[in-house]
Amino acid sequence: MTKIIVVGATGRMGSRITALSKDYHDLKLVGATERKGHDAIGRDIGTIVGIGETNVKLTDRLEDIIDNCDVIIDFTSINSTLQHMKLAHERKKAMVIGTTGFSKEEIGHIEEASKNIPIVIAPNMSVGVNLLLKVLQDIAKVLGDEYDIEIVEAHHRLKKDAPSGTAMKMAHVISNAVNRDLDEVAVYTRKGLIGERTKKEIGIQTIRGGDVVGEHTVFFFGLGERIEITHKASSRDTFARGALKAALWVSGRTSGLYDMQDVLGLK
Repeated sequence: MTKIIVVGATGRMGSRITALSKDYHDLKLVGATERKGHDAIGRDIGTIVGIGETNVKLTDRLEDIIDNCDVIIDFTSINSTLQHMKLAHERKKAMVIGTTGFSKEEIGHIEEASKNIPIVIAPNMSVGVNLLLKVLQDIAKVLGDEYDIEIVEAHHRLKKDAPSGTAMKMAHVISNAVNRDLDEVAVYTRKGLIGERTKKEIGIQTIRGGDVVGEHTVFFFGLGERIEITHKASSRDTFARGALKAALWVSGRTSGLYDMQDVLGLK
């Protein structure tokens, strides 16, 4: 039995992870946290997310309950995730991180922590997206420099980071497959007299609006044809189930930094 704590348990992702955990007989929810001052602190998390009494009270003190768990699942914010990771590192607890928008320096901190605890980090934990990443790698290798590459992503109006972590992961996978440095070839905006498109650039464009859960399309434009590959998420449950699958997988693993490709056996 893998014992989990969900931090940010009343948020858009945290609430779905918490609710769906009841469907997994080999998982046990032993804790749920929220930020200090949250008006639901002290209430049963099950009644908050709509699954009935769980005997797990929402708390704002992860340090008080962390020893009860095997894995912490975190889809909160950059600063909060790094604070939670520091505590997990001290207490030798595994983590599943779905937070996005980390800088290179912050990723360095996560890599350092993973030398002592197992961490699964992925910008998108759906099975479909991670299978798509594998496919994109293969397509990019075959098409090489003969096709222009563009990525367009759309999300709800409340999403704080842009481009999405998933779009950036796709861009990194593709740029590696075609031997390009993404920092040098990524183009995020186009306006005015910009000249002809360069052969090496990879466009990454962002749309925000309404309640879009998440849509990503990768275009490979050739002469006389184009390939479009699209993933559309209609429910956050696909990401939540992926996070729970990752928690089961990472529990008891040796220290290291893993992603959903590892979890799904796609490497």
